Amino acid sequence: MANLVTLLCCVLLAAAVVAYAQRRSQLVARNQYGQVGGDVTMQCGSLDGDASASWKVNGTDVKAAHRLRGPRLLLPQVDLGHSGLYSCFQDPHGERRDTIYLHVGTPPREPSVTCRSNTYPKGFYCSWHLVHPTYIPTTFEVEVQHNQQSLEVTKDPDHKNRCRVLFPEVFSTFPYKVNVTAINALGTAHTTIFFEESTIVKPDPPERVTATPMRLNARRLEVSWHSPSTWPDIDNFPLKYFLRYRPLIREQWQHMELSDSTSHTITDAYAGKEYIIQVAAKDTEIGTWSDWSVAVHATPWIEDPLPITSTAEVDFSTDCKTSPIPSSKAPQKAEPAVGRAARLLTLFSPLLVGMLLLLMW
Repeated sequence: MANLVTLLCCVLLAAAVVAYAQRRSQLVARNQYGQVGGDVTMQCGSLDGDASASWKVNGTDVKAAHRLRGPRLLLPQVDLGHSGLYSCFQDPHGERRDTIYLHVGTPPREPSVTCRSNTYPKGFYCSWHLVHPTYIPTTFEVEVQHNQQSLEVTKDPDHKNRCRVLFPEVFSTFPYKVNVTAINALGTAHTTIFFEESTIVKPDPPERVTATPMRLNARRLEVSWHSPSTWPDIDNFPLKYFLRYRPLIREQWQHMELSDSTSHTITDAYAGKEYIIQVAAKDTEIGTWSDWSVAVHATPWIEDPLPITSTAEVDFSTDCKTSPIPSSKAPQKAEPAVGRAARLLTLFSPLLVGMLLLLMW
């Protein structure tokens, strides 16, 4: 009798567990994917083919234009707007039987892949991206081979679609093979590239570029910079530099290629004109030029104007008195005739005396 009771308890417990699991599966949404422009059919849980069900999407009744086939929902020629949370209910009691999250998107196309070494001869990195979006989660698998051997690939912690690879050897003549495969629920696509070690070397731009005017020289600017901190061995793998500069008033750049020096004096600057200056770097033997550094601005030395000083101060308030300027509208008094005659007599009197003396002689 005790064994029978125990058996019944076990059966009831198992049934309860199954019922709970079914109920939970109905509440937790499952994912389904559909391709843009294609037809999507969703099945309402485990209902039989002759069962009847109703559907809601994001809490709203599914439009009548969508075709219902028993417990299935058919969505013809879906687009991105059909994505959402679908729920189905068994008729006639309206009990929810399933929840589906529909993701509408596209299968991936071939990814764009580039590789570059900014830490030569330590290693290189490869990055990739999809030219056309898929609108659904897409992952990538990367394989790198050299001399028919697979190399270890490390995902970059700071960049989502980037990985790093160590050079197995330096100055190798064997090409590298990189294959990147894009994968999502609707399909896969891959891109394979080949390259030689020397073709991907490209340093980062020089850092901490400064430009300062030179005192007492109106046409010179002293420019200095540091090699990129990511370049691991500047002594054994030196860099050369490319300087460009121009005044803001002109669009044409002036260029200067330099050896491994990290400074240069510009001697042909326009006096008093603001300049914009940038520097690029490159391995002395292989690879390509880096991108330009962050632009800096500087203006050649300008002499400070001398202050205006006076050697003597005059107190015009005591020694001089200024006469008011007469108004152009104010009438002027006429001079009396007697006064004019007296002045004429004074002017010609010496001449008259001289003539009298000559007559008397």
